[in-house]
Amino acid sequence: MSTAASAKNGTWRNWGGNVFARPAREVTPASVDELTAAVRKAAEDGLKVKAVGTGHSFTSIAATDGVLIRPQLLTGIRNIDRDAMTVTVEAGTPLKRLNMALAREGLSLTNMGDIMEQTVSGATSTGTHGTGRESGSIAAQIRGLELVTADGSVLSCSEKENPEVFAAARIGLGALGIVTAITFAVEPIFLLTAREEPMSFDRVARDFDELWAENEHFEFYWFPHTGSTNTKRNNRSAGPEKPVPQLQGWFEDEFLSNGVFQVAQWVGRAAPGTIPSIARISSKALSARTYTDIPYKVFTSPRRVRFVEMEYAVPREAVIETLRELKTMVDRSGLRVSFPVEVRTAPADDITLSTASGRDSAYIAVHMVRGTPYQAYFTAAERIFTAYEGRPHWGKVHTRDAEYLAGVYPRFGEFTALRDRLDPDRLFQNDYVRRVLGA
Repeated sequence: MSTAASAKNGTWRNWGGNVFARPAREVTPASVDELTAAVRKAAEDGLKVKAVGTGHSFTSIAATDGVLIRPQLLTGIRNIDRDAMTVTVEAGTPLKRLNMALAREGLSLTNMGDIMEQTVSGATSTGTHGTGRESGSIAAQIRGLELVTADGSVLSCSEKENPEVFAAARIGLGALGIVTAITFAVEPIFLLTAREEPMSFDRVARDFDELWAENEHFEFYWFPHTGSTNTKRNNRSAGPEKPVPQLQGWFEDEFLSNGVFQVAQWVGRAAPGTIPSIARISSKALSARTYTDIPYKVFTSPRRVRFVEMEYAVPREAVIETLRELKTMVDRSGLRVSFPVEVRTAPADDITLSTASGRDSAYIAVHMVRGTPYQAYFTAAERIFTAYEGRPHWGKVHTRDAEYLAGVYPRFGEFTALRDRLDPDRLFQNDYVRRVLGA
């Protein structure tokens, strides 16, 4: 099966295997006109409409029993404006293709998430992010958007055109319309030097503010049941280019990080008692390394081990306290957690429902290998995250509803009022959207 989600016998499944749907029909429009026709037809037939990318969300944000729009024919670059330093790209374009095409043009996005399998519209609509001291999520790099609204009209928005729609639709959860094209800010391609090294949990906890302040992009992974982390610092570099040698890259990124890690997950699933020992070995398997390459080759990595994930954004100043509570909970609980916990940061932005909206944020992500019971771990973690006014990632497992979210998003009412205006009959609603935005 490909890295994307799959559809068999009319059933759509997401990448993580924890969400499925049986749409009444699937439509793969080859143009914006075909998409608007499909939206109008769905409304006439009394069917709801959702667009789905590669299914990398762990929530049912894209699931529908109505019309499922597959945007894989709406791909490619529409326009590169070198004066404005922007690129306009069709909504169904995979990030991987965008990154490679931009590199050929000597251009790059400023920041990225850690995988690039998703479509540009799927990634931005759910708030996909990497880590950055000054640079935010992929959606924070959007300069313009085109979307088909519930009445079948095509709406363009930017800071100058329909600015109130632009403020919300960059992370629109698929609730305001179907995105057809996105204009991103780009810059001349640059080099990043990545420095990866193991570090003790106590040292990262003690020096976190310093590590964050001294690096353009800092992140770390803590291995539960151990006092060990693996840190990654990415900073701009004058060069020269010094990529990871091919054989070493295959050994570390494919054999260790995917192959051996997958076997360790299988062993852990079969014999949970072995997980703490496996975690200690895993945390020591990855050695320090430094390399210099173009951005997408540094920011992103292959992720072949399938998992289910929960991630929350907490105020950046509260992240270490939150993480210490998580560590204490795991140590005392008898839970067996075989997947590292990932910690990243983002600066405050001005997007209505961004997890970093109006506050400097840090993200804590917990994972369980696909097929393992994750509810006990995620429930206990969520209790800790919500005590710090955590905001759940829109594309990852959580149990929050509109009442909770209205309390942690100061501009929540602004988003729901805009939705009332753009989609009064709730054409783009599904169970997930109803839960998080209210009916």
